Amino acid sequence: MGKKLFVAIMIAIAALSLHAQQEHPILALGSPAPDFSLPGADGKVHALSDYAASPVLAVIFTCNHCPIAQMYEQRIEQLYEAYGKKGVAVVAIMGNDPKAISIDELDSSDTSDTLPEMKLRVAYKHLRYPYLYAGDAPAVTQAYGPQATPHVFVFDKSRRLRYEGRFDNNYRIEKVTTHDAQNAIDALLAGKEIAVKQTGTFGCSTKWPEKASMREAAEAKLDAEPVHVASIDTAGLKKLRQPTGHVTIVNFWATWCGSCVAEFADLEDTYRMYSDRDLELITVSANTPDEQPSVQHFLEKKHATSTNYLFASDDTSALQAAFDPAWKSAVPYTVVFGPKGEVIYKTLGSVDLLEMRRRILAALPAAYSGFSQYWHAGN
Repeated sequence: MGKKLFVAIMIAIAALSLHAQQEHPILALGSPAPDFSLPGADGKVHALSDYAASPVLAVIFTCNHCPIAQMYEQRIEQLYEAYGKKGVAVVAIMGNDPKAISIDELDSSDTSDTLPEMKLRVAYKHLRYPYLYAGDAPAVTQAYGPQATPHVFVFDKSRRLRYEGRFDNNYRIEKVTTHDAQNAIDALLAGKEIAVKQTGTFGCSTKWPEKASMREAAEAKLDAEPVHVASIDTAGLKKLRQPTGHVTIVNFWATWCGSCVAEFADLEDTYRMYSDRDLELITVSANTPDEQPSVQHFLEKKHATSTNYLFASDDTSALQAAFDPAWKSAVPYTVVFGPKGEVIYKTLGSVDLLEMRRRILAALPAAYSGFSQYWHAGN
């Protein structure tokens, strides 16, 4: 079966699956809190019964990958810290199915939404609230029916739903004027009627399991793209350092380099994650020109749709010096340039994938500066 026919079939299957998607109604006001027993990023299992003594329970569906959800991490942390002193239980649940997230949907994140990756995010952002994983428990997410991340459900002492909707009225903290979830909690603690019991939500849509077919179709389309490799000489290597107006990864590698081969897929994944945000990946093989067939074969096996080059001569030293006179050693060697040609990441040896991605995310243009600022060290 040809690649184009295979992709067409995959897209047709995905379209049929999307058409047949289940409805996912939101838990109705007055309903009892659906039970759960889920693993947390803290290594413990958390159950609904663990919070029975709390006068109010706030369950917040959120995730790693969504930039809107990222803007609420510290707000959830502040709610957890401030209202925990009042006995309120605040629990976050990651309800997406990671298998239903296409790689281009990770364009604002360093990781996806698996439990190990949740642990990485908790450590990176120093989060202390319970962050539970329901990616393998779709019945829990289905029972609550969150429509987007974040989506808040506030329950009273008897664990009846009294508020559901947004956390507040704007993901940009400087524009917030209404603290909807906090107002609902305050009213319950004071024994008063909640003024606003329900609102809409805003954020990334919930990734339900049936969306997995769409991810498979997207991956098949990417894998069907042609793979090319061209020769590059000293003049071409010098040009790689010139400002381009966008973020560029330049990776030097070789088929005989074990660590190069091991990290290659991660670099291609990074490119696929951020390519829609004006990231370019340039790979340069340090193999000799007569080894072009093996380089081409490797690139095809890795579906390397990046811009790929091969050293144009056997004079490796001259080619290395043309790109970086200080580089006199081995591969892999990776440099990430910012829009103005500034070096934002560089390493001789294997990349620190998370560190590199975070620096890229901090440098990529964003409609709201807070999205980029989130990735700056210390924030």
